[in-house]
Amino acid sequence: MINWDASPHLDRFDPLPNEKTMKAVVTASNGGFEQLQCRVVKRPQPGDEEVLIRVLAAGMNNTEINTRVGWYSDSMTQSTSAVASFQVQQKEIPIDGGWNEITPFPFVQGTDCCGEVIQLGSNAESKLLSKQVLVRSCMRPLGFSSMENLWMGSDFDGAFAQYVKVPQSEVFEVKCDWSAAELATIPCAYGTAENMIHRAGIQSGEKVLITGASGGVGSAAVQLAKLRKAQIIAVVAPEKQQKISDLGAEQTMARDENVLEVLREESVDVVIDLVAGDSFTALLKVLKRGGRYVSAGAIGGPVVSFDTRTFYLKDLQLIGCTAWDEGVFPSLIAYLENKQLRPLLAQTFPLEQIVEAQQEFLLKKHVGNFVLIPPN
Repeated sequence: MINWDASPHLDRFDPLPNEKTMKAVVTASNGGFEQLQCRVVKRPQPGDEEVLIRVLAAGMNNTEINTRVGWYSDSMTQSTSAVASFQVQQKEIPIDGGWNEITPFPFVQGTDCCGEVIQLGSNAESKLLSKQVLVRSCMRPLGFSSMENLWMGSDFDGAFAQYVKVPQSEVFEVKCDWSAAELATIPCAYGTAENMIHRAGIQSGEKVLITGASGGVGSAAVQLAKLRKAQIIAVVAPEKQQKISDLGAEQTMARDENVLEVLREESVDVVIDLVAGDSFTALLKVLKRGGRYVSAGAIGGPVVSFDTRTFYLKDLQLIGCTAWDEGVFPSLIAYLENKQLRPLLAQTFPLEQIVEAQQEFLLKKHVGNFVLIPPN
C-alpha cells in the first residue's frame, strides 16, 4: 500500500493537508508503478461554467495504464500487458508522443467518475447541486461537428482523487438503484461500446463478433448489441464464457481458436474489435461483403498485417472510434434508469491501493471493471 505523501516540490501541491487540499494519486511521468504517487494536492476550484464533484468512486481502465507506460507512442508495437511488464522491469522505452501528443505530466488520471456535485461555478446550473452524477469523460470542446476531443484523466486532471472539477455540460444526473461503485464502471467502457455500436449502425438480426468480450468495453458491447437484438459471437477465455453467455452472447469461442475455422469466411456482419494483434487479418476475412469493422482498442498489439485487397475487394468499412457522438452518453443514462444495462463490477480497491489494482487488472482474470474508492 502507498502512503499519502505531502509533496511541496511541485508548485501546484501544498505541503500540508487542509480545507483547500485533497488526497490524489498523481501520475508523475511515463514509467512503471513507481510513477503512481499518493500526494496531498490543491483542491480544484470550479470556473464560471464548471462544477466541483466529490468523487464517490472512480473506475479504472486500460487507458490509465496505456498512458502511464507510454503505449500510445508510435514507438510501442507490443500489447498493453507486454509494454506494462517491460516498464515494471524498469527497462528504458523511447517515448515519442502520446494520445494527443503531449500528456500533461504530472497530473491526476481517472477517466471514470461517479460523484456528488458539491460546488457550483458562478454560471453553473443550481439544479445540479447535491445530485449524484456521472461525468461524460469524452468531451467535444469544438462541438459535435468536429472530431476534436478531450478526455478527463488523459488530457486534464481526472477522478483518482477526492474531488474533480468538470464543465457542467459534461455532468449527468443519474437516478437508479445501482451503487456508486457500480455506476463508476459505466462512463468510459459503456460510452466507448455504445459509440462503436452507434457508428457501426448495428441492426436487429445482424451477426456481430466481439473480441475481448470479458473486458470493460467488450462486456458492455455484448449488452448494448443485445439491446439492438443482434446475434452475438464473443471471443473470450474459456473460464469466462458462461458469464458472457449470461449477458446475451449466443456463441462463444476461445481466444486461441482459429476464427476462420470456427466461423468460416464471410459469415459476420460486424466485428467489434478491442484486441487487434495477430487476429486482425482473420477478422477482416470473416466479414461479409460490405461488412463493418469497428475498433476502439488494440490491447493485443497495435501493429497488424493488413492486406488491402481484402479491404477493397469486399467493400468493407473500417471505422475508428475515439470521439463520442452526441447521443451516446444521454442514451447510457436512459438505459441505466430504465434498468436495461447491468454494470459489471469485478472488484473495488481503496484509491491508495492503485498499484495492487493495476497489477491485478493486468492479469486479466476478471470480467467487467475495477473501481477505486477515494478516502472520505
